[in-house]
Amino acid sequence: MSSSDAPSSTSLWTLFSAQHLGASLMLSGGIALYAIETYVTATIMPSVVRDIGGLPLFAWVTTLYVTASVMGSVFIAIRPRGLSLNRTYSVGAVLFLLGSAICAVAPTMEIVLAGRAVQGFGAGTLATLGYAFIRYVYPESLWNKATTLYAAIWGISTFIGPTLGGFFAEGSAWRHAFAIIVPFALVMGLLAPWLLPVGVDDRTETKAPLKQMILLSASLLLVSFASTAEEIGARTWLVVCALTAIAALLLVERRATLRILPRGGTLLSMPIARVYAAMFMLLAALTCDIYIPYFLQNLHNVPPLISGYIVALVALGWTAAAFICSDFTGKAMRRSILVGAILEAVCIGMLAVTLARLNPAGDLLLVSAAAFLIFGMGFGVGLGWAHLVTHILHLAEPDEKDKASAGITTVQSLGSAFGAALSGVIVNSTGLVSPGGVEGAASAATWLFMLFALPAVLAAFAAFSLPEPRYGAQAGDND
Repeated sequence: MSSSDAPSSTSLWTLFSAQHLGASLMLSGGIALYAIETYVTATIMPSVVRDIGGLPLFAWVTTLYVTASVMGSVFIAIRPRGLSLNRTYSVGAVLFLLGSAICAVAPTMEIVLAGRAVQGFGAGTLATLGYAFIRYVYPESLWNKATTLYAAIWGISTFIGPTLGGFFAEGSAWRHAFAIIVPFALVMGLLAPWLLPVGVDDRTETKAPLKQMILLSASLLLVSFASTAEEIGARTWLVVCALTAIAALLLVERRATLRILPRGGTLLSMPIARVYAAMFMLLAALTCDIYIPYFLQNLHNVPPLISGYIVALVALGWTAAAFICSDFTGKAMRRSILVGAILEAVCIGMLAVTLARLNPAGDLLLVSAAAFLIFGMGFGVGLGWAHLVTHILHLAEPDEKDKASAGITTVQSLGSAFGAALSGVIVNSTGLVSPGGVEGAASAATWLFMLFALPAVLAAFAAFSLPEPRYGAQAGDND
């Protein structure tokens, strides 16, 4: 590959040239809907709990959302032959709209969960299409830049989401935070068939891998039940059952002709499986951030709006790192993934010292230290994520590109779902609900952050054996 074809030879703004403008705006809009709603919900959930109750179901708000996101991502690869990619985008936007509307009128936490499930399916569809459209909208030299654009959208959403959430965090006003997104989703769904390409349907198979989907859903729901079970023994057995379901899923996936992941996606001897494993671990570790607003508000007396901005530093760190390393090539890409995983592990572990302690006076130094580490969590993931995506797009076979793109969101959502559910198991087992109060919250936070540093450590081990992507031959100064 010539140097002119390398990713470093193009600017991020090329994505917004006349040739790519419409599609870039649509794909950015889909990611923005997903990202903004993530931070809106993170900011307002303590207010939702105070208004309608349901603290034991706190983790379910994220778990059901990302479980449904997995199903939405799988839908891209198994959609009917007559449903083009751009019209699939419209379907995802409409479902996102309906889920948001359900949450806006929900009288109980159970109805909120139902809305989040519908919302999640739509969000998973939109997020997956962002990756699926890359090969149709941009030349290969812009693939890394497109992923950096998505990170930038997440960064912008770190300001929009918490602002909306904090503005609507008082009393029952949280309902408006869901309702305000509805018209934006409607506009995106209507514009998709005109601004996005149809896409070439080069799939060899469109049937649903039902066995794997059932096992996948069962594992996620089992670990979610574990997060809310009152008895420690029941929690343990539910987690064991969830892990058994995952083991069965991997066994079936390896032998099946109908698969969720592309060929070799579950065999750690294959490079593509190790890339997916690194993605899973990085996202599973990062999901401990769902409790950060709760701990900030209850341990450090931080107002809802400020707590939302602080947790948004995760995405801001991700965005900053993505821009810094977007031109890396060859060995520098692999080193970036490794360093990022180690950084994430260190920052999460250190939160057990800074965030997981009583600070009723809201000491600024302590809160600032925690905020710095929260930024570092996201920065670590951002150092490697775009390069992991590039690996997947290069390693997948031509007839499984859609499945590989769906696999990115599937693994991302799976990691987030297991992370959210296991975080619920940990905090509910270590004091959040019983004895509760600030002492219980401090104990739960300590255990949560100490244990959630481990998946990031495992991601670092996976990074050691990752191959160099196609651009490795032109590593240049970054080697």
